[in-house]
Amino acid sequence: MAGISPSLPFRRDADNGFALTQTMLDVIKQNLKNLVLTNPGERIMMPEFGVGIKTFLFELNNSNTQGAIQSAIVTQAKKYMPFINVENVIFNVDEFNAPESLQVTLLYNVQSLELSDELQLLITS
Repeated sequence: MAGISPSLPFRRDADNGFALTQTMLDVIKQNLKNLVLTNPGERIMMPEFGVGIKTFLFELNNSNTQGAIQSAIVTQAKKYMPFINVENVIFNVDEFNAPESLQVTLLYNVQSLELSDELQLLITS
């Protein structure tokens, strides 16, 4: 079956050589995840690309840090993925089970495709 783009991380597939994303929603979710997880300066020829969410991992988990993360996500999405609208960034705090981790849920929509979805990320050291 044909697909749209390679699915990340790369996985072998008997039909196409590599597993492929099958829908535009899968592509958008994959690109948004890439944007959030990439550190600024990590992408060649695009030094400002990326939220760098792991750099916030050992900061105090308070409203200031959460505001900075939300601001970075919204700003980067507007710049590099202007077709999506980040509606909300939800922080799930579980200090007892994994104090060195950050769980974030992004609620977003794509008006041109009339799609809404969420991206859940668990960031660990």
